[in-house]
Amino acid sequence: MPPILVAVDKPFARGLVWFRRDLRVQDNAALYHALRSCREVVCAFVFDRAILDALPRRDRRVEFIHESVLQLQAALRSMGGDLVVRHAVAEQEIAPLARQLEVQAVFANRDDEPAALDRDAQVLGALANAGVSFQTFKDHLVFERDEVLTQAGGVYSVFTPYKRAWMAKAEDAFYLSPYPVERHADALMPTPAAHRTEVPALADLGFEPTNLHELGLGAGMAGARQLFDEFVGRIDRYGDTRDFPAVRGPSYLGVHLRFGTLSIREAAATAHALAGNGSRGAATWLGELIWRDFYAQVLAHRPDLAEGKSYKHEYDRIRWHHGKHADQLFAAWCEGRTGYPLVDAGMRQLVQSGYMHNRLRMVTASFLCKDLGLDWRRGEAFFAEHLNDFEFASNNGGWQWASSSGCDAQPYFRIFNPVTQSERFDPEGKFIRRYVPELAKLSNKMIHAPWLAKPVELEAAGLRIGHDYPAPVVDHGEARQQTLERYSVARESAERAA
Repeated sequence: MPPILVAVDKPFARGLVWFRRDLRVQDNAALYHALRSCREVVCAFVFDRAILDALPRRDRRVEFIHESVLQLQAALRSMGGDLVVRHAVAEQEIAPLARQLEVQAVFANRDDEPAALDRDAQVLGALANAGVSFQTFKDHLVFERDEVLTQAGGVYSVFTPYKRAWMAKAEDAFYLSPYPVERHADALMPTPAAHRTEVPALADLGFEPTNLHELGLGAGMAGARQLFDEFVGRIDRYGDTRDFPAVRGPSYLGVHLRFGTLSIREAAATAHALAGNGSRGAATWLGELIWRDFYAQVLAHRPDLAEGKSYKHEYDRIRWHHGKHADQLFAAWCEGRTGYPLVDAGMRQLVQSGYMHNRLRMVTASFLCKDLGLDWRRGEAFFAEHLNDFEFASNNGGWQWASSSGCDAQPYFRIFNPVTQSERFDPEGKFIRRYVPELAKLSNKMIHAPWLAKPVELEAAGLRIGHDYPAPVVDHGEARQQTLERYSVARESAERAA
């Protein structure tokens, strides 16, 4: 009788958990379901060459993943399990590994980014041919795909009603409750001797160390825990401080949510509880987490966004600047030498650290599209290359918001003034001085628009415009008028074609 009960409770003799962007043990959906469904569970991670081979040899994200995998393997071993580690093309490796380990099912957490969906389709087919089940679970988002729809069953295109529906659904405690992995950890098994591996050194993967440790982001589950606990201690002030780049206001947890070293359920549950107790800062941060779900569900229903399409098709008619001069403007933007100090400081922060303050993401994106007149897709690609916390849905959603081509985006006639943004959100120029040190000796007033400083002020600061720091590459007032005309022409063209 006992064997029959075991078979009913656990339909698989052995299962494989394939870790991807969920590099933690605690509150891990796929790991929990594997432990509940299998008498024995082995775990694996693949440093996917289909992704890594195209990256520069110094990529902070790879170093972050590497350290996180080291911590993951150590945590699994402390629980009686282990982590098989491979450096290969994942879609070619998982099915053979499943056969070698003699598993009946592979468990993984879903990844709805376009390339990941293609990879998983290939893996599903290979596993099916091998007679192995492939089961995936929600873990990266609180609500995904079709979980939050309008009363008519439609997809939300405006954030505020989506947020209300999200909050109403989250009142069911089930959705923010953690998976009790530790309770079922006795199913974890050591890796069979023939497959036991250590995590390869970063150099063996073909990568070099970066300045990751200097950034204070931490890595892995330990880094996530330390950063999260620190943020919760100041979360009440989040709403008042988050817009000021010289202040420690943001959570800095984006990279940990990106790679799953922090559970989104824990983050949202904590914010939800604190907001319920009156914390306005926690309520504001919870709203940011909901934006993340919102953009993910937009992408799930509009896969054409991954092909470079605008959410609002009429904006695909915009005639962006192109040619040699446009390329020169783009290079100036990328390198932080546009002549607008706050824009330049934000771009230099990104290149130097892989992080950019959220307020500056909006300012720099608006500047690219609406001051320089350049296609938002060029900026989207640059951010994708450099952001530690890059997620396709959020990055695409943010860029389309800034360019006014997205859902619930800012109106096309709303154009950030880079000088007034600087004066408002970096009033003493502290952030600018950190990343644009050539302006350090300017007064708090003139540091926002150094080209307006009097010759005596420039001389006192040891600064020559056009030599030590560039003159503005465009005049904001003139650029604004050109943008209004550019968007109006595109909209009129779309109306005539309708």
